[in-house]
Amino acid sequence: MVCTMAFLRALLSTARMIRHSPPLSAGLPADDAVLLDAPDERLSPALVAAALGDPAPAAGLLAATRSAADWENRDRYLGRLVTFARHRDGWLTDWLAAAPRDPDALLVKAELAVRRAWESPARAERLQEVGPMITAAADADPRDPVPWRLALDHARGSQATHTAFESLWEQAVRRSAHHYGCHVAALRYLSAAWYGSHRECFDFAERAAEDSVAHSLVQALPVRAAFALLLDAEAPGRTTSVLEERIDAAADAAIELSAAYRPGDPWPAEVRNLLAYVLIARGRWTEALEQFRLIGQHATSFPWSSVSDDALGRFLDARDGARLQVASETPLRGRAGRGRPRGHYA
Repeated sequence: MVCTMAFLRALLSTARMIRHSPPLSAGLPADDAVLLDAPDERLSPALVAAALGDPAPAAGLLAATRSAADWENRDRYLGRLVTFARHRDGWLTDWLAAAPRDPDALLVKAELAVRRAWESPARAERLQEVGPMITAAADADPRDPVPWRLALDHARGSQATHTAFESLWEQAVRRSAHHYGCHVAALRYLSAAWYGSHRECFDFAERAAEDSVAHSLVQALPVRAAFALLLDAEAPGRTTSVLEERIDAAADAAIELSAAYRPGDPWPAEVRNLLAYVLIARGRWTEALEQFRLIGQHATSFPWSSVSDDALGRFLDARDGARLQVASETPLRGRAGRGRPRGHYA
């Protein structure tokens, strides 16, 4: 009888998927329309020009963010330019040759050096060598918090003490109290994978989110702490109900933050990708599917590259899995008014 009931449940689940999957695809771009880490309209010309060996548009873009004190976009554009420069850096070499003291060129140079040092088997030694580059970038424009985000990343890899890290953190937040990149760097330092614990990570993330301004991406820090916990291979044996409650609270807060931005907006795309991952891990399929609709075409490497060498493929698989799971749990016929609400874990 048990086997018969399991077989019937499987049949019903399949029937539900067949019936409900097509309608649930509404609002989801086709697979071939989804782009990984797609540049926005300001960054795209700079990347195209860099590919042709011309650093001028990249220089103009970063100079504009510095002039406007647009530190969030400055950090984001820096990251994308450096990712490109890791494989093709001739344009950066030419830029530095023409303007060796340019604050923006020095910042790109420092970030690139930090990334390469992190990838080296001799990480500690290489990071010591790039310290002066970070200092030069920070001195070039004392207002800029982004070099201090680099310094925080550098400190983590250099095994800096808590006291040394706190000193750098003070310098960073003095320049921009709610800078997202600096907060992410601090969260990584406090993670269980480095010099803290999951509880320290959550404590910091929740306090920072409470202190942040409305609609700041800093409000998504708790969901990053949740992701770190979920990714920890040892966590399933150590996760308590209290930590599970904090994961769900972090997801709820990130859902509220996501709702403050328009669908398809590239700015919160990484947060939405991260949120979708956490919601799937918690079995909150309907809410995950809604985040995929809000993401639209903007898949991001993080968090999917943390769990797969094929970030885009992992994103698409997760999106399809959420759609099929929601379809399999949707009744074949409407049952309005029957039973209790299904809640997050239906």
